[in-house]
Amino acid sequence: MFNHKVLNKYKVSLVCVLALLPAVVAAEVYQWIDAQGKHHYSDRHQQDNARILAVDVGLTYYAVEKVYDGDTILLKNGQKVRFLGVNTPEVAGRHNDAEQGGEEAKAWLQQLLQHKKVRLEVDVEQQDKYQRTLAHVFTEDKQHVNLELVRQGLATVNIYPPNLKYIEALSMAQHLAEQERLGIWAYPDYAPQAFQSLNNKNYKGWKRITGQIQALKGAKKYIYLQFSDSVSLRIDRKTLDLFPTLQGYVGKNIEARGWVSKNKDRYVLNLRHPADLILKHDQLE
Repeated sequence: MFNHKVLNKYKVSLVCVLALLPAVVAAEVYQWIDAQGKHHYSDRHQQDNARILAVDVGLTYYAVEKVYDGDTILLKNGQKVRFLGVNTPEVAGRHNDAEQGGEEAKAWLQQLLQHKKVRLEVDVEQQDKYQRTLAHVFTEDKQHVNLELVRQGLATVNIYPPNLKYIEALSMAQHLAEQERLGIWAYPDYAPQAFQSLNNKNYKGWKRITGQIQALKGAKKYIYLQFSDSVSLRIDRKTLDLFPTLQGYVGKNIEARGWVSKNKDRYVLNLRHPADLILKHDQLE
């Protein structure tokens, strides 16, 4: 907390006050005048006659230290940042093999952010389970990096409610990149596959699964849209409000996008947002 007395009306600049504030996008500074006519400034409301000065302290930018892959970077302050709303293919590492398009995404991001500074914009959840900062990343020339990765066909849209910023822009960018077969959308690994083709050898990784929904099944925590008894789409009841009436998908030919898991002889693709579902021929009733 600070409290500066000004010896005369404007001798001490307000800049001195701001230098003591935390580096945030906007700050509140309280100003009041005492009985002797002297001006005082504080970051706390100390006097009944104090008024708030609207002060814009500018945007904070951070230098980039390292690019891990297409959607994760390290800042020079030690902060590890995972891009919100997108997912790029994996690069080769200790625990995973390289996926088609992963090195291209990393190289593009390295070139874009080399010797650059970025601004972070967070959403509802500010960290993931690995303690990485979750953020939309912007360059000093106002380029939205997350969105540009999708526009270039280097990333897929990856929505994790309740983090829902920029969904419409990201979804539209993905649709256009896919239509133009940019980046990953030209690779066989990212082509749709019939749900009947899933097996022990090919189910891992991000998938586009197609087929007709045969039934709707409820359980305590989840609702299932079933292609068959062995392949289904799982929706957490906590996110049901985001979806249209699920019964409207029954009998429809759809494409579902996401990661498939396997339990014994059953395959399940988790749906977190309706953007992960595409009607192939019909429209919802």
